[in-house]
Amino acid sequence: MEAQSVARILLLTNTLQADPAGGRQLLCHINHDALRCIFGSGLLVHELPQSRLVGARSVANAFRGHLDGLDAGSAAGALARIRDERVGKVLVDGSNLGEFARLTKRHFPDVEVTTFFHNVEARFFLGSLRQVRSPRALAVLVANYLAERKAVRYSDKIICLSERDSRLLKKLYGRGATHISAMAVRRQKVTTDTQECVKPGEEPYLLFVGGGFYANQGGIEWFVRNVVPRIAVKTCIVGRGFDGLKAQLEQSGRVEVVGAVDDLAPWYLNARHVIAPIFDGSGMKTKVAEALMFGKQVIGTPEAFSGYEDIADRAGVVCATADEFVAAIEQGGDFLDAPGDDEKRRNIYEERYSFGAAQKRLEAILNAPTER
Repeated sequence: MEAQSVARILLLTNTLQADPAGGRQLLCHINHDALRCIFGSGLLVHELPQSRLVGARSVANAFRGHLDGLDAGSAAGALARIRDERVGKVLVDGSNLGEFARLTKRHFPDVEVTTFFHNVEARFFLGSLRQVRSPRALAVLVANYLAERKAVRYSDKIICLSERDSRLLKKLYGRGATHISAMAVRRQKVTTDTQECVKPGEEPYLLFVGGGFYANQGGIEWFVRNVVPRIAVKTCIVGRGFDGLKAQLEQSGRVEVVGAVDDLAPWYLNARHVIAPIFDGSGMKTKVAEALMFGKQVIGTPEAFSGYEDIADRAGVVCATADEFVAAIEQGGDFLDAPGDDEKRRNIYEERYSFGAAQKRLEAILNAPTER
């Protein structure tokens, strides 16, 4: 009888892909695995099928909150599990699924609803609209704004990655985060094969890692245009979605577009520095946490270090202009790094941005009393 009195938790999440790509998908996996460690068999997972906005009817439904696989059928199935399996808590993994927060509180007012905000979606898709001005981009922005507004209104607990995102939620919707839980990435095992890939004698390079979404594309295009002609070291661009920009970005001996790779570890371990010339976006940048995991310095913009402000001086160098990027890169190596700094950065990762740190934060948040 005692075991049955423990509240069960339902995780509503996008499809957990076997090979996740991108910061959001990776963080969804971390949230899932952390909940499994915390709740064991008490965790129920409800995955939503992948979907896209196609056609007028799909767009109309999106304005009602039917986004990213959430529709009347999938919502009904998840609500039935809450009822039938005596769920006491729900974690909605993404503020664009705010319609489910609304439905849960409508049908089960006593169930505690927590929503994890990977970004401020309205801000993210506003940036996307500025990059590609189209009716579809506008529809995506409006649909996500309406869904996110429901997430803010109907969630008992709101988790943001940073204070910046919390302040923006307050500005947009009148309510900020109840809790902050920073970006986390899972430690990659450095195998013997990986270590053999580290070749100190090879040509040094700067590493840019990221998927081909608008802020990454705009940032690396700016870097190639304004910084690359003024530095001697080569730049390597690694990540899905950049193959189509090879002709635009590649420069013989100066810029190489690598594209998607099976293992990021050798690229990080061989890099002189990680660069993050990002000027727009929301949330926190995965590449900064990954660089810390490998002990690498980050040379990046204030936007890239959003959420990392209190450790930025230990993680690398903040640059707002092309001149500052050139100075940091040309004066790199021993000028920026002192002996033992790589280990200090790895320690920062373990303490703040590792799976273990994320699990502790999530457990404390879900066990904290509801403030509303």
